[in-house]
Amino acid sequence: MSDEKASPPPNVDVEKDVKKEIDPTLQKHAQDADEALNAIQELHGETIDLDEATNKRLLRTIDWHMMPIMCFVYGMNYLDKTTLSYASVMGLKEDLSLQGDEYQWLGSLFYFGYLAWEYPTNRLLQRLPLGKYSAACIIIWGAILCCFAAVQNYSGAIAIRFFLGVFEASVTPGFALLTSQWYTKSEQGSRVNIWFSFNGWGQILGGFVAYGIAVGTERHGSSIEPWKVVFLVTGILTVCLGVIFLWVVPDSQLNARWLNQEDRVLAVARVRENQQGIGNKHFKLYQVKEALLDPMTWAFFFYAIIADIPNGGITNFFNQLITSFGYTSQQSLLYGTPGGAVEVVALILNGYAGQFTNQRILCSTGGLITSIIGMVLIVALPLSNNVGRLIGYYMTQASPTPFVALLSMISSNVAGYTKKTTVAALYLIGYCAGNIIGPQIFRPKDAPRYVPAEITIIVCWGVCLFLMLFIWWWYKRQNLKKAQITSNPEYVRLENQEWLDLTDWENHEFVYAL
Repeated sequence: MSDEKASPPPNVDVEKDVKKEIDPTLQKHAQDADEALNAIQELHGETIDLDEATNKRLLRTIDWHMMPIMCFVYGMNYLDKTTLSYASVMGLKEDLSLQGDEYQWLGSLFYFGYLAWEYPTNRLLQRLPLGKYSAACIIIWGAILCCFAAVQNYSGAIAIRFFLGVFEASVTPGFALLTSQWYTKSEQGSRVNIWFSFNGWGQILGGFVAYGIAVGTERHGSSIEPWKVVFLVTGILTVCLGVIFLWVVPDSQLNARWLNQEDRVLAVARVRENQQGIGNKHFKLYQVKEALLDPMTWAFFFYAIIADIPNGGITNFFNQLITSFGYTSQQSLLYGTPGGAVEVVALILNGYAGQFTNQRILCSTGGLITSIIGMVLIVALPLSNNVGRLIGYYMTQASPTPFVALLSMISSNVAGYTKKTTVAALYLIGYCAGNIIGPQIFRPKDAPRYVPAEITIIVCWGVCLFLMLFIWWWYKRQNLKKAQITSNPEYVRLENQEWLDLTDWENHEFVYAL
């Protein structure tokens, strides 16, 4: 359960931290506060009445406007980058004359673009209007995906995959910022799990679309190759969603067209308990330094690298993995779709279990354990047991639950806008590095079984399990220290400190979610 009421250990030395809190130099933050502070100050002392009924009404309004478009866009985010896997069994390799490990490198090149632009895009997400910049990136990456239908050789495919990664780099950190901006800590875990679960819906949709196009073109013919039709359909759909996103999603509560003036202020007030504010446009070097000194930053970073080696491999080779079980290429398109359903169910159950128990991290390890068992089945079962090995593949699709839990922790547990964007950037840089390595473990010489790759995946997930337990222990320990500090009689709270863009280290009333 949550540690908010846990009694602190008597042996924790807090004098240094208390002195830091009451140091008058912290007042400098009032000169560079969060955007929300201006809205609060404009009330000139007027009381904000936010009762339970009003809070529920606002939450329903926010969910209705924000969640559907975020979910659909995130589903397309997954589908667009994995369309390559569907195309690989629909003639792309032959039409582009891919040789040796060239297909593997196409899988990795997306993440080279993602990696190159991840930190710059996080800075732009902080500096530019959040909703508008995110929408622009969505529209551009959809247009780039359409251009894949015009590719005629390997070098052209390289360029498309690289720039697709550049413009998709904004979606995950941008959505993490939107979630922390609009939702309270207790709401964030379930919302992140919901919109991330649309990766699974993207896999389901992609499998059915690719199968339908493959079967339809085989029966009735087509003026262009089937794999090109897949890129055009998914690209055009993404552009349309980007336009809708631009219209619906505001830059913050303060310019939401679907909220009246009073509700805009109330929407800001309802997230006051987060102790994070809603946004700060100024770059603060000291927060970057703090992020680099925070052990959790590097725990997140190394988790992302290690966990996404399996992700990068399976994402780009899942169709070929299924064909290795003894199924045809067309069957692999169809039989891959239940894996998406497993991911959806795992993430939604994990989100609500974490919200109910206040133990997001521990709940998320269930998906990781399930995935390890699934990959062991793929390795250990005899080749003749196609159904059993296919079920093992489906079980591996529960693996994103810890990754999503840590993503929601960036929303909930990292305060200070510059620090938050820095930690998010490093987390997703680790994600890119793991996904670059991932396709390389599926070596052509190991086909069709890929046993070395499967064993590597089991080891990676085992290490990740220990990392998750370390992160849980660390946050639990820090909450005890914070409780000791705030209970000290000398502790002084700054006025409106939740709007001063303090980091989670500076703000001792900031309680880490577990």
